[in-house]
Amino acid sequence: QVRLVESGGGRVQAGGSLRLSCVASGATFRIGTMAWYRQAPGKERRLVAEIDSDGGTRYVGPMKGRFTISRDRNSVYLQMNTLNTEDTAIFYCHATVKMSAYTPFQEFWGQGTQVTVSS
Repeated sequence: QVRLVESGGGRVQAGGSLRLSCVASGATFRIGTMAWYRQAPGKERRLVAEIDSDGGTRYVGPMKGRFTISRDRNSVYLQMNTLNTEDTAIFYCHATVKMSAYTPFQEFWGQGTQVTVSS
């Protein structure tokens, strides 16, 4: 199986920064695109940013310019700067992974990490 474990969430004041990390472990024969999603209270889960295996990135929504996604081997990171109260959400790591040379890419999710921004 594949396991994604996030860390780095917490409480921060508006204007502050946080860096989220996610490590993929287990049967990670090949990791494709890795991404961060967020789910605000009462809202749907939405894509924040994604990065492919070649390092190409895509950002969605108003976070572009404040958030930076990066990856290193089996890990993906999200540097979040100038946080505001609207960034309060649970952030989820997502990855597409081939568990072996004979299996297709499958989607996996982390358990989520809470980010709370106070005014």
